[in-house]
Amino acid sequence: MCGRYVVVTETKIIEKKFNVTASPEFNFEANYNIAAGDKAPVITCEDPGLLQEFTFGFTPSWAKKKFYVINARSEGDHNKDNRPDYNGAKGIIRKPFFKQSIRSKRCLVPADAFVEGTTKDKLSDPFLVHMINKRRPFAFAGVYDQWVDQNSGEIMDSFAIITCPPNKLMGLIPHHRMPVILEAKDYGVYLDKHANLQEITELLQPYDHKMMNAYPISTDIKNPRNKGAELIKPIGDLLQQEYTIGQEQKVQLQGMGMSPSRRRKLDDDGELEGYEEIEKEIEKETDQVKKDLNKRSK
Repeated sequence: MCGRYVVVTETKIIEKKFNVTASPEFNFEANYNIAAGDKAPVITCEDPGLLQEFTFGFTPSWAKKKFYVINARSEGDHNKDNRPDYNGAKGIIRKPFFKQSIRSKRCLVPADAFVEGTTKDKLSDPFLVHMINKRRPFAFAGVYDQWVDQNSGEIMDSFAIITCPPNKLMGLIPHHRMPVILEAKDYGVYLDKHANLQEITELLQPYDHKMMNAYPISTDIKNPRNKGAELIKPIGDLLQQEYTIGQEQKVQLQGMGMSPSRRRKLDDDGELEGYEEIEKEIEKETDQVKKDLNKRSK
């Protein structure tokens, strides 16, 4: 599962990274411990150019009361043993709670890192999971809906993060699930309301463990009222050796629909410089975090 995660990147950088504009009501502040009930940034398929704040913890529109369901299993009722090698049906498309949202109300959930505890001890033994090579923010695959309280008229826009079987890094924690992390090249497809459902379910896969790493952190993360930067300080070593990614394999920082061919066109048109500035800003923002991680790995 993914019950806690981190978003601390400045709004202007999230806007540039995902090629969106924050809504007039957007007032998100850095949060090192996003928990159920907290507001957090999302980008929806209904307004793919807008950065909004929704409540973490999903309530379907038809519910008679509030729910705070934080995760949606990609396999639905299948793969109850959480086998890492599972490659069968994506039962989420048939789950009453999520079957409408996975078809027409999908969202990207920007994040800088997430927290996973061991399957046995949960957040009594927590780890911070992050991308290597300064790759943040990235995006989880999410689903959302709008719920209206029939008594008070209260309107709540809420979301859940889709989960999938664990990759090898999760196995080192060990934890039996992980959030679905999307490649930048797939953002546009995931937010396309007209995309074939099979195209969407094929994206709900474990992320490459070689592009990730994790280290143990304080159990202070258990308290959802704790929100400070001290929560993600390492108290132990990285779980795996970080791989060096060759220049030809480096993942480009791409905006929505920013394919390699689009990048080449921007370069030909002399417009690539703006995107290179985005990369420089993100690199500056994450440099200190990377230095800390390198110290821990030596």
